[in-house]
Amino acid sequence: MNSTQQTNSQPSISPVIPFAATLFASATLMFVLQPMFGKILLPLLGGTPAVWNTCMVFYQTLLFLGYLYADWLSSRFGSQRQLQIHTALLIFSAIALPVALPADATPPTAGNPTLWLIWTLFLAIGLPFFVVSTTAPLLQKWFSHSGHHSSGDPYYLYAASNAGSLLALLSYPFLIEPNLGLTTQRLVWSGGYVGLCLLILVCGISFWRNQADKADDEVLADAGIEPPSTLQQLHWLALAFVPSSLLLGLTQFISTDIAAVPLLWIVPLTLYLLTFILVFSTWADRLRPWMLAAQPAVLTVFIAYSFINPATLPYWLDLILHLIAFFLAVMVCHGELAKSRPHPQYLTRFYLVMSFAGMLGGLFNTFVAPFVFNSVYEYPIMIVAALLLRPGFFDGKWFLQPIFPAVVLAVGLVVYFSSRELFDYLDLIGGALILLAGVSYALRHSPIALGSLTGVLLLFTLGLHSLASNILYQERSFFGVMSVRDTVIPDENQKPETVHELYHGTTKHGAQRLTPGNLTTPLTYYSKPGPIGQVFAEFDAENQHWNIGAVGLGAGALACYFKPGQHWTFYEIDPLVVEVAQNPKWFSYLSRCNPQAEMVVGDARLSLAKAADRSFDLLVMDAFSSDAVPTHLLTREALELYFAKLKDDGLLAFHITNRHLALKKVMADHVNQLHLEALLQEFKPETDVPLVLATDWVVIAKNPERLQRLQQSRLGHWQKLPLTFGLQPWTDDFTHIIGIWK
Repeated sequence: MNSTQQTNSQPSISPVIPFAATLFASATLMFVLQPMFGKILLPLLGGTPAVWNTCMVFYQTLLFLGYLYADWLSSRFGSQRQLQIHTALLIFSAIALPVALPADATPPTAGNPTLWLIWTLFLAIGLPFFVVSTTAPLLQKWFSHSGHHSSGDPYYLYAASNAGSLLALLSYPFLIEPNLGLTTQRLVWSGGYVGLCLLILVCGISFWRNQADKADDEVLADAGIEPPSTLQQLHWLALAFVPSSLLLGLTQFISTDIAAVPLLWIVPLTLYLLTFILVFSTWADRLRPWMLAAQPAVLTVFIAYSFINPATLPYWLDLILHLIAFFLAVMVCHGELAKSRPHPQYLTRFYLVMSFAGMLGGLFNTFVAPFVFNSVYEYPIMIVAALLLRPGFFDGKWFLQPIFPAVVLAVGLVVYFSSRELFDYLDLIGGALILLAGVSYALRHSPIALGSLTGVLLLFTLGLHSLASNILYQERSFFGVMSVRDTVIPDENQKPETVHELYHGTTKHGAQRLTPGNLTTPLTYYSKPGPIGQVFAEFDAENQHWNIGAVGLGAGALACYFKPGQHWTFYEIDPLVVEVAQNPKWFSYLSRCNPQAEMVVGDARLSLAKAADRSFDLLVMDAFSSDAVPTHLLTREALELYFAKLKDDGLLAFHITNRHLALKKVMADHVNQLHLEALLQEFKPETDVPLVLATDWVVIAKNPERLQRLQQSRLGHWQKLPLTFGLQPWTDDFTHIIGIWK
């Protein structure tokens, strides 16, 4: 099947070794660069998970262009000309070394920063990443002409490439990130890139010698193999598109609710790469039936608990269930993709279609979905699409498969539109949906029926949650999904009272009671009995003319601590949050308490850097992306910036409530290293007051005398921060969350 001629003399070293080593090194560099540069860019855009998803789109686009280049080069030119052109590209790409952000990298404060982010990535790492992207298809094509006994099916080298990717991803959070700062990482990566270029040249020379009998400008001969049909290429496209979109959808889910750091972004990407290693390995045929059987079995539990009734599972178990369901879906799609791979003559075409589909998946999640959907609906849509791509789509009487899902949909719609008291039957409807999720397993041999029924279940589930949440307003921006919900609570007299609540992702970011006597009462994490309320109460006698800065606006509850004579500045990265907080239809804290408050839109650190030094009496740090505090606001340099903007007797109040991370350890280390004084209160309400929540705050000052009033306060239980041992200080060059995981 190999179209090349065998060489007369056997090489002393198998050509597999340099080719496999180069592919391994290339993949390693590629997948170290991805989390490294994602982490470098995080501080510029508030730590939002959309930064990583946008980076993924850039990487997928460059990967497609690299594969397109490899296909063009290998199909149009002879061996010597290929080597000449690629060598010139390698030399030209060296002008981008060492990789670093452009000097004037400042994101826009208005509008969506996606295009700015992609342009910045292109300037910083575009050329080196493009070269690395060309390596896998080009070297496999070169190897197919090496005359080696395995060159007739060089796809197994793709497993070596993905093994390097997997090793790099696992090494980053556990070896590279804990031991090397970002500056050192950039320099080491640049040195590794030079080594990769040398390895590519070694492989190129080997390829050229094997093809020395061909003219320099001769196009490689056609092997007489039928090219893949358009239908087959569209099938490849679908099988690669859905896993790519699923990857970004799951990443959005994970990084919104834990922390926007590369450690957690790496988990789904690691599983994604592992599927490629397995489906292109010698175990693929044995694994395929097991994956096909496991997917619908896990799907039943996944739909029942992660979507229909997620509150019954602990968060970590729900996360594991999402990851298992994702892995099985991608294994099935990639398994079918590997099973239908073409003859090596069309290897670069195969990889080109794969990379194009991956790019389309990223573009769909990053550019299309946020403008079409007001929530992350692309994730459940792709779960259904993955089921439709199971083998056997047109087997048997395929046109009869959607009948049962259609009946379920029709019955559900009749119930929905005919019942005026649907809310009273939510538990019953939820039970019926769980029962139908179990029934779906019986349809495992019918992709259309299984996918359609799952789609119907997810449709009603999302509608059920929306109905139960009483969503009044929901919108999506680059920084996440913002929603306003209408909730009924009992008041002090146990009478029902309507409350508006603000959610970012799945985390409550503020609430307002709508009864006349409570319209200006700060609630949730900002309540008067809570730590921040105690701070304003203890300094009530001296704060009439304070200059106050608050990072993070939320619903605007903090504005109701305003006094005439004070000047307040709110720093908020998301323009949508400002729009919601200033709209009295949703929340009236700002309009009633402090309508003249100054609003500064943009990343807090970049905005605060422009403020006058020693100008603030109080800085309140309350920036969150769902439940995660952006890590760049927690570094030593960040604290140094805050105190540069505070007066000598100024106070820094830091909100550190978090379900998963013990942020007090980071704060304690900074306080110790910078010779500051701090008090911590882990507040738990003593009485059942509506919407007064448990919350953790740290107050920091330069002098211990400044905090004596709080320490002696009878309003709350303020205490010294706990001592920390063995925690490497968080800096702009180094952050690592494993040491502070709860």
